[in-house]
Amino acid sequence: MSTVTSSDGTTIGYERLGDGPPLILVDGALCYRQMGPMPGLAKQLAARFTVVLYDRRGRGESGNTLPWSIDREVEDIAALIAAVGGSACLFGISSGAVLALDAAARGLSIPKLAAYEPPFIVDQSRAPVPDDFIPGLHRLLVEGNRNEVVRRFMKIVGVPAVFVLLMRFFRSWPKLAAVAHTVPYDLAILQGTQAGRPLPKERWASLRSPCLVIDGGKSPQWMRNGAKALHELLPRSAYQTLPGQTHMVKPEVLAPALIEFFT
Repeated sequence: MSTVTSSDGTTIGYERLGDGPPLILVDGALCYRQMGPMPGLAKQLAARFTVVLYDRRGRGESGNTLPWSIDREVEDIAALIAAVGGSACLFGISSGAVLALDAAARGLSIPKLAAYEPPFIVDQSRAPVPDDFIPGLHRLLVEGNRNEVVRRFMKIVGVPAVFVLLMRFFRSWPKLAAVAHTVPYDLAILQGTQAGRPLPKERWASLRSPCLVIDGGKSPQWMRNGAKALHELLPRSAYQTLPGQTHMVKPEVLAPALIEFFT
């Protein structure tokens, strides 16, 4: 593992796989180098790119200097880009896709970026996230109830209640609970995009990098509607659906689409 120091002094842990143009993978909620889809995806991409896996702040081997803000997470990506030569493509999944969009819109040297299923709620095809949801999570964290934070998050993103109950007995659950304090970070990144209204045009108005927006053919309609809305909003974007895939996309299916776009 290697580290970089972000602008506010926070240590960010990362590792590189493969050889080629740099490609930074940006995780979504509760995920980091030891948990989530990115390690498997990195192996699929390493033959064509120098793939950078990193722990977003507050997770894994990265620090968690407070107060948190979106600006700090963008600065973390800037530090990684500097470490790999000053320019890098980005791929983000779920809320990580929104963070990647923000980084590109703020002028970082990102030649291209790809976004898989940013969880936007842009119409009435599902209920919006309640306004008091994030404050409720903060109260649970103050009380030390990390398990309930994870449970509520799983429920709000649509994981069936039975599966959430069973997950409490999985070996992965303690890893999820360990990063429960970062759930409000991801929801803050998504604020303004999960209220059942059109996406805020001004948020990515300065984005000039070509972008590939991807969704899964078996994902819920509300999520696919959000991906389509992003594609229609961005001036230099392409849109692709991966047949048979859901939000838990298979790396071996996703990788060819990314290789084609980034090559």
